[in-house]
Amino acid sequence: MDRTAARSRETAETTVEVTLDVDGDGDARVDTGIGFFDHMLESFAKHGLFDLTVDCDGDLEIDDHHTVEDVALVLGAAFADALGDKRGIRRFADRRVPLDEAVASVVIDVSGRPLFRFDGAFSEERVGEFTSVMARHFVRSLSTAADLTCHAEVTGENAHHEVEALFKALARTLDDATRIDERRSDTPSTKGEL
Repeated sequence: MDRTAARSRETAETTVEVTLDVDGDGDARVDTGIGFFDHMLESFAKHGLFDLTVDCDGDLEIDDHHTVEDVALVLGAAFADALGDKRGIRRFADRRVPLDEAVASVVIDVSGRPLFRFDGAFSEERVGEFTSVMARHFVRSLSTAADLTCHAEVTGENAHHEVEALFKALARTLDDATRIDERRSDTPSTKGEL
């Protein structure tokens, strides 16, 4: 089964190109113009075992919002494309991931019904050129574009750790939820579709 996708988006604010292999090795090539965001996307690929390329040329002279949001939307759409009818996937997953004093929790249902809930706050406004609250917005935008139900939570004392734990928890949860269950040949829903 080939679970790959390539998606792009071009607006007056950003140009984004993403390729994704859900069943990859964790290899990533990322260039968004925001060093910490690149690091988070590389970590996301590594811990989710997704092969990922992301190229984004965004209006960073304004701020990081459009770049982070549009990358999340394109990546979410790539997940939706790569998963197709979602036949055989596990569908549900949850993970808690620590990073020193910080802990992030992510619970996902690959449901076809986008919903996002978040509890917690980030201890510092910025990590490098990355605005900390954009981590929450990234997960929201990805969840919406991928049609996921996602509940996320973060606690800690250092924004770098909090954001990184959140990206790692999201990656591990998505990897678990999208894995093929060898016992299942159908779509995991009494409706017959997701």
